[in-house]
Order: sequence, then structure tokens, then C-alpha cells
Amino acid sequence: MVVPRAILAEPNWAEVFRFSPDTAVESANVRCRDVASQEWRRVVPVLEVAAGIGEVDHTTVKDMCVCVARIDQAERDLSERGLMVTAERGTVKNGAATIASQYRTQLARYIRELGLSPSSRAAITAPDTDDEDDSDIWD
Repeated sequence: MVVPRAILAEPNWAEVFRFSPDTAVESANVRCRDVASQEWRRVVPVLEVAAGIGEVDHTTVKDMCVCVARIDQAERDLSERGLMVTAERGTVKNGAATIASQYRTQLARYIRELGLSPSSRAAITAPDTDDEDDSDIWD
């Protein structure tokens, strides 16, 4: 009898990217909800089969989806306002570039942890089942 796998429950993205009365912030949050949801639906089915993830991994996968949404948000800001912006002290680097970089660093960690890159998948090895004597776990 094959027991169907339970798909991780998708988070309520409205709790993560809360409603804001500021229309610009709310517009960004609406897009973040959508991007995070798309990422969740893209990776969770793959991870359940390939990596055997379960409820214990919920927070990690959720945080990874938040990273993807925030990178999208930062990249949109860079596209709209440019890499350099005018501030009180003149022209400066858009802070969204730094934010995007930091989220990308974290996303790379999640990708490695969850086996979502070709190199991390190659590093995963199945346990050796050809042992002659399995009676002693310390051997």
C-alpha cells in the first residue's frame, strides 16, 4: 500500500507581507505575496519527492520563498530608480542593491541546504544498503 505524501501547507503570505495603508508599500506587498506563492508552488512538490522534506522544514522553505520575493522587490526598485539615486548628500548607491545582495547570499544557503542546485544534488548520496552485518550501529 502506497501512502500518499502530505504536501506542506502553503503559508498565508498575507501574514508575512502584511497589509499596509501606504499604497506603494501595499503594491509591493501584493507582488511579494504572489512571487512567494509562485516559488512555494514551484519548489515544494520537487522537494517533497527529491529531498523528502516534511513539516519540520516548513520554516526553511518559507524563508527561502521570502528571500525570492524580496530579491524580486529589490530588483524592481533597481529597475525603477536605478543603481544610483539622489539623496540628501548627493548621488549614492541605491540601498536596494545591498539588500538584493544580502538576500541572494541567504538564498544561496537555502539552495544548498535544500539540494536545489545541480552541485548540491550531486553531493547527496544514498545510504549504503549492502552492509553484510547491520546488527551493530557503531561499525
